[in-house]
Amino acid sequence: MMKQFNISEVKHYILNTSQETKIYLGADSERLRLDKVWYADYTVAIVVHIDGKHGCKIFGYCERERDYDQRKDRPNLRLMTEVYKVSELYLELKDTLEDRFVEVHLDINPSSKHASNQVVQQAIGYIRGTCNLEALIKPKAFAATYAADRLKFILK
Repeated sequence: MMKQFNISEVKHYILNTSQETKIYLGADSERLRLDKVWYADYTVAIVVHIDGKHGCKIFGYCERERDYDQRKDRPNLRLMTEVYKVSELYLELKDTLEDRFVEVHLDINPSSKHASNQVVQQAIGYIRGTCNLEALIKPKAFAATYAADRLKFILK
C-alpha cells in the first residue's frame, strides 16, 4: 500500500533543471485506526517548479507508522514526525539543492483554534536548526497543505 520514490531519480531530475527552478518540500499526515491500533500515514512531497514559472513535477512518498499520540486533540508527536520527515528529505537532497530557491512547508496552523498550533515554534525551530531555512506554515505552506495532502490519495 505505501509507496516510495527513488531519491537518485529525484536528484537527477532536479540537477537537469535550470538554476531558476524552485523547490518546495512539504509533508502531511492522516491518522487512522486499524484493528484497534492508531496509525498515521505520512506523505512527503517535493514540488519542482520548473524555471520558477512553468509547470511543476511532483515527487513523493507515503508511509504508515504507528501513532503513539494518546489524544486526538494533542497530535504533537504525529505533527513533529511530519517535521522530522521533511527535514530528513531536505538533508538527503541538500547537495542537489545548493544555490537554488528552496522552501520547507509545514502543515501546521498557527491559529489557537487548531491543535497543530501547539507545535508551531518547536517545528519552525527544528527546521531552522536542521535545514538552516525559515519554514512556512499555513496559509503559505502549499507544498504541505495541497501537494502532500492530494498526493496521499494518488499514492495509496
